[in-house]
Amino acid sequence: MTKRTSAKYKIDRRMGENIWGRPKSPVNRREYGPGQHGQRRKAKLSDFGLQLRAKQKLKGYYGDLTEKQFRRIFAEAERVRGDTGENLIGLLERRLDAVVYRAKFVPTVFAARQFVNHGHVLVNGQRVNIPSYRVKEGDVVEVREKSKQMALVLEAVGLAERDVPDYIEADHSKMTATFVRTPGLSDVPYAVQMEPNLVIEYYAQN
Repeated sequence: MTKRTSAKYKIDRRMGENIWGRPKSPVNRREYGPGQHGQRRKAKLSDFGLQLRAKQKLKGYYGDLTEKQFRRIFAEAERVRGDTGENLIGLLERRLDAVVYRAKFVPTVFAARQFVNHGHVLVNGQRVNIPSYRVKEGDVVEVREKSKQMALVLEAVGLAERDVPDYIEADHSKMTATFVRTPGLSDVPYAVQMEPNLVIEYYAQN
């Protein structure tokens, strides 16, 4: 796996929250941050600190996106008519790697990025290897025939820790998933509270 995969637990500890709801998260055992100063008493965060943490948490959740990627998605969410926070969540959930993760084809969002990169996924019958590819409503995402028996895929389908949300119709016997509709914040099964309103405030001031 990539270097970032081992870093996913660092993201949990830095946030002090189990952001994916994984049973193996180190936050389940120790709630303090990583590093030699991690056990110091937590200082109360300023407004800026809360906004920054909200942004880092959302970026981290979707596979630790780069600032450049995340800012581009945010700029698009601002341009589209409607609530910017809801638009931001909708755009993030339409990423192909997010759909592959939500459909339970892989166990983690980091694995989803690699799975797509390595050409294991088809969209409407065409192979797509770009994790940031934006899925449209009605698109059918499926695992390539040769990849359906991979241990990673079989493990993910059997995971009891999360369910497929109702904006995706998944058929695990065929390893296909239809993206039914773009979700809003309340539709997305985050393990912790996400606060896109604070992300908006962060970018408004920086």
